Amino acid sequence: MPRLLLHVGLVLSLGLSGGWAARAATAVPDTLPHGRFLRPAVRIGELIDYELVYRHNPALNVVFPDSTADFKPFEYVKRRYWPTLTRQGVSLDRCRYTLRTFALDSTLQLGLPITLLRGQDTLLLRTPPALVRVQFSAPALPPGADLPPLRQNTTPLPVPPRFNYPYWLAAAALLLVVAAIGWWSFGRRLSRRFQLYKLRRNHVYFLAQYARHLERYELSRSLANMERAITLWKNYLTRLEENALNTLTTKEIVAHYENDPDVRTALQLSDRVIYGNQLPDEVADQTDQALELLRRFADRRYASVAAAFLHRPAEASPVNARP
Repeated sequence: MPRLLLHVGLVLSLGLSGGWAARAATAVPDTLPHGRFLRPAVRIGELIDYELVYRHNPALNVVFPDSTADFKPFEYVKRRYWPTLTRQGVSLDRCRYTLRTFALDSTLQLGLPITLLRGQDTLLLRTPPALVRVQFSAPALPPGADLPPLRQNTTPLPVPPRFNYPYWLAAAALLLVVAAIGWWSFGRRLSRRFQLYKLRRNHVYFLAQYARHLERYELSRSLANMERAITLWKNYLTRLEENALNTLTTKEIVAHYENDPDVRTALQLSDRVIYGNQLPDEVADQTDQALELLRRFADRRYASVAAAFLHRPAEASPVNARP
């Protein structure tokens, strides 16, 4: 253990017993470090503390063993160290190791080396072996006696369930791979079907709304209801074809659709009624024909857009909202 770690800065008042403090104040530096077990006996697998102490000249660089040292016949468990205590020209370093053993010898011994750093050289100071007695739980058998029969206990003990992270992560990764393959194989087709479904749903919704406006117009012969039906028609085609049809004039709309006869006839009849000061009752047949032509043209434009949509990539397809 590096000397730097031993000088942590804690005041050694509780960790160091009064006996060690008194000896450090009056003793001279030791030639060799001292190690001892804090109990005279230990059971197999039981924890036991081994304390290593070295009183030395303050000018020495002392390194205590760490967890990589050779603790045979013991196993390292943990350690606890105290800061260096220097009094009257003598420094005291102390470290306590918690060990355990599974050796079956009646007496065990342990001696740990301490390293002194002197420039580029090192010097190992090994402690005199410390002894500990092993206490056996089984009674000793007389010579020639047979071993007692083993007692079997096959009763299962309760084991708390634990979350199996590797399996769940592997299942999640497999699910992602399957989903990616499925999307690559069927995703575009499913997306296209969904977009076609939305186109069809929006068209059905438009037809229902348009029929409601026509019914109101037939009952009231109100120019306001006629204007609402034409506005609904323009807004639907604007969303269907993603253009600015609802901002164009009648002449611009006719030119946009390349002088389509249904559009030209319907819009001219509508303008004549709305802006020509004609009473709707006088031209009822003409207005009914105009609104029917607009509905028929919307059906044709929907069929054309749906057919063109089938040949477009799914990601380039428009997402139409309700008109």
